[in-house]
Amino acid sequence: MDTFAFPTGLCVFALVISAAAFDLRSRRIPNVLVLLGLIVAVPVQWTAHDETAGLWLGLQGLTAGIAVMLPFYVLRAFGAGDAKLMGVIGAFVGPSAVLLIALLTFFVGGLWALILVVQRRQLRHAGNSMFLMCTSFEQHKTQTTSLGRLPYGVAIALGTMAVMVLLH
Repeated sequence: MDTFAFPTGLCVFALVISAAAFDLRSRRIPNVLVLLGLIVAVPVQWTAHDETAGLWLGLQGLTAGIAVMLPFYVLRAFGAGDAKLMGVIGAFVGPSAVLLIALLTFFVGGLWALILVVQRRQLRHAGNSMFLMCTSFEQHKTQTTSLGRLPYGVAIALGTMAVMVLLH
């Protein structure tokens, strides 16, 4: 079965484009958008995968999507909206597809961050931040200087659409 068959593909596409637009404009992914996506994911999964099996697949995808983002949220690398968005994407596509989406999202986001660090000539500062993040969580939490925050909803949208193209 095609993971992104109608209406799943259309719903996921609309969700990630909306989230990216909100994130670009306000650096936030609204809870209302995430909740609406979750409300839509339930009937989509229910009809696409034989009722109870679809709900189970959606729950597994929701859990996998949040779980893959949670460590980065705890490290303050991503916001809560990013983790919730990945969870809702997982509710639509299931656990295996959301893990692939997360992998491509991390690639896109990492490449984007690297380009910005090099462009801004902040390589040393970025290295120090990464060192602190990996060695001393308490020091990292109190670090006041930042390289800035990426609107990671854009990276999630790009990673999701890349997987949609690859799997379709």
